[in-house]
Amino acid sequence: MAAVTGKRARTETAISHNSVSVSAVAVKRAASAVGDLQAAHALVLGAGEMAELTVEALRARGTGHITVVNRTHERAADLAARWGAEALVFEQLPQALAQADIVITSTGAPHIIVKPDMVQAAQAFRPHRPLVFIDIAVPRDVDPDVRQIPNVHYYDIDDLETSLNGALAERQLEIPRVEALVAEEVAAFGEWLRGLDMAALIAALRAKAEALRRAEVEKTLSHLTRLDDTERQRIEALAEALVNKLLHAPTRRLKAGAGNGHAAEYAAAARYLFELDS
Repeated sequence: MAAVTGKRARTETAISHNSVSVSAVAVKRAASAVGDLQAAHALVLGAGEMAELTVEALRARGTGHITVVNRTHERAADLAARWGAEALVFEQLPQALAQADIVITSTGAPHIIVKPDMVQAAQAFRPHRPLVFIDIAVPRDVDPDVRQIPNVHYYDIDDLETSLNGALAERQLEIPRVEALVAEEVAAFGEWLRGLDMAALIAALRAKAEALRRAEVEKTLSHLTRLDDTERQRIEALAEALVNKLLHAPTRRLKAGAGNGHAAEYAAAARYLFELDS
């Protein structure tokens, strides 16, 4: 039930249309800055949880080439292997910047990693090609002064805050619709459960009736030894038809009672009248 309800919430409301994760918002900003992520080369600095979420978001948007850069090659390689990316270490960052279109940084470094002179040197090889920095690290990984370099665009966590708050507000507007949907599914599930209980009751009723029918037919046939097979079959059929006709209306009304709010009363009455509890 939970899986079905979650799927309905995602498809029938806008609760999941606006991501509220920093990584997803960063990738969305990158996409709006470069236009075509499929043709873009993305550089992700760091190999922690935030970096992994960023790589995942880039892959989800179809980014063509992703490179993970980290202080240790082992961690960069582990992350890169999971997402079909390339792995480099910080010593290779200057050369990697010259190839990148987007740089998203999320390291745990206590100091600036990307400085203006490093970016200036990278841009010298591609002066007319834009380079977008999105710094979601705290403290910053990128010196904000890189925005002074021609064709370089810089955004930090503060720049993403408006998008995050807007996405959260839009999701909150969908909460009443999701709550109504959940209430609908809970009611349907309750009805299904009551139906299961009623189905078990009907099965018990028919099983008892069948046992009584079989016992009485066998007792009767034991005194009618001269009957041939055809006559015995007719008696069997007659008894079976009588049981089915007698149980038809109670069965139909018990099934209807499962969905009209009186299931418990109907079930209790049926169990008492037909002594099903015993």
